[in-house]
Amino acid sequence: MRSVQRIGSLRTLAVAVATAGATVLVPAPATAAAPEAPAAATEVSISPVDLEGPAVSAVKVTVKNGGPQRLRALKVSFAGPTGWAVQPSVQDVAGSLTAGESADATFRIQVPERRPGFVIRTFTATATYQGGDGRGTAAGTRTERSGSPQANLEAAYNNVAITDESATGPGDYDGEGNSFSAQRLAAAGLRRGAAVEALGAELTWPDVAAGTKDNVATSGQAVKLSGKGSKLVFLGSGVTSGATGSATAYYTDGTVSSGTFGFPNWSFDPADAHGATLVKSTDGRNRPDGYGNATVQYRVFAHSIPLDPAKTVEFVVLPANANIHIFAMATAP
Repeated sequence: MRSVQRIGSLRTLAVAVATAGATVLVPAPATAAAPEAPAAATEVSISPVDLEGPAVSAVKVTVKNGGPQRLRALKVSFAGPTGWAVQPSVQDVAGSLTAGESADATFRIQVPERRPGFVIRTFTATATYQGGDGRGTAAGTRTERSGSPQANLEAAYNNVAITDESATGPGDYDGEGNSFSAQRLAAAGLRRGAAVEALGAELTWPDVAAGTKDNVATSGQAVKLSGKGSKLVFLGSGVTSGATGSATAYYTDGTVSSGTFGFPNWSFDPADAHGATLVKSTDGRNRPDGYGNATVQYRVFAHSIPLDPAKTVEFVVLPANANIHIFAMATAP
């Protein structure tokens, strides 16, 4: 027999099921949560910025009312990279905007002389208002590039990490003249140009002669890398215990993904420090006076940052921390 009971003031519905003398109360489904508020409909866009400095460039910021109400009391601010002067910093836009209507605000920005190499600069505009979509504020950004990323990671090599035991002089992985032994790495499977599997990625160990530049001590270099996957895997290790930083993957559609990662010190730190994964260990290292420290392990690790698997990577900006040393990088499914 079924009965419907009203329990307290909560008006909870339950079904009492008589089963072998026991009564089981089954609560009714909870009330559905209220739907989330719609995304802001106000659009803020920035015109291209002329980077041929030194000069003063005009930049137009456009605000479009995509909301159902009339947009009024509109103020627009604009900012460029740190140290770039903007006049005025904020503008009031007279009148109001009906649904779908746009208004422009023009700013003047002082552009310094173009720097050599690859540079990414970010410009931001913010609108505050009443009415419109009811949000009260909206923002837009624009990135401008000058120069080109380096062709590949090998083109960015700036450090000698691997030397032959018969010629240790060129090595300076840690700033004290020490380096990995090419012979010990080969015995561990890290021969010149060897394939390395780590965290689902297929990487290639540096294919260069011992005693020549073979890794990147990172300082924000931009490096081309074409590929798709769910993560970007780095192969390397750290010097000191502070080898952490943020890397950014730029996609072909202009969007980005960023992530923070780190490597343990090539010796002494716990192998899982900073969440890294140990890939290979070698016995000893090469010192300025020859091979030594045979009882100490010197190691190579893998770590990764997440990617949007639906997008194609165009280039990667490496961390701005020279304690991070990278031998290879690749996307992984």
